[in-house]
Amino acid sequence: MTDNGRSDFIEALARGLDVVRSFRPGSPSMTLSEIAALTGLARPTVRRILITLEELGYARTADRGYALTPRVLELGMAYVNALNMWDVARPHMEKLVAQTNESTSMAQLDGSDIVYVARVAVPKIVTLAVTIGTRFPAAATSMGKVLLAALPPAAVPAVLAEPSRSGITPRWQPSPDALSTALREVRAKGWALADQDLAPGVRSVATGVRDGEGRVVAAINVTVHAAETSVETLLEEHLPRLLRTAADISHDWSLTAAIPLA
Repeated sequence: MTDNGRSDFIEALARGLDVVRSFRPGSPSMTLSEIAALTGLARPTVRRILITLEELGYARTADRGYALTPRVLELGMAYVNALNMWDVARPHMEKLVAQTNESTSMAQLDGSDIVYVARVAVPKIVTLAVTIGTRFPAAATSMGKVLLAALPPAAVPAVLAEPSRSGITPRWQPSPDALSTALREVRAKGWALADQDLAPGVRSVATGVRDGEGRVVAAINVTVHAAETSVETLLEEHLPRLLRTAADISHDWSLTAAIPLA
């Protein structure tokens, strides 16, 4: 459990968030004992937290104990809506999908994972299901490479030292030297390719979305199925459109951020 030792630290809130975060892919419902083991909290504490979450509509009783409800998504969407990023990005992402007939997503970095904050999808069979809030290990994804490359190089090891909460074991697990070389290439090119690094059949290219000061605040990608779209097609046809889309979103985002609040 997180505890920063500050006098104004609300331990009860931290414990509640620990319980919410204990529900991971492959564990839609868990018993009190399982949640207690994952969080390091006592069973009575976990029980009180779950009763509270149930009363507020964020949890429900299930066959094996408790499960979260879709209302939990409100917590993540509050973050996205506060940034207004989705409103800015949506028309550009929809245009990109119309041009490529492929799915596009936007993600931000959270520890060693990327977290999807926006997505416009096409109805195609893919290896991994993706929705808003989905996590993947950053180093094995094109968007993750872009976001890691935007960090000061000295900060990358500490970020990647944080355990992934994605529940995914990626195919590509590079050595520190191999990843450092890959990130240098991304910094030089301004975009990143992931060719089935995360899972078989998943191929994508990504670039950064920047704020008015040029800082990368998110990454955006185009994802294709490897059996349908070659690397050449992805880079020669889809990448130029992706770069224009990212530039347009960056432009609009910087303008929106510059408008003073009433």
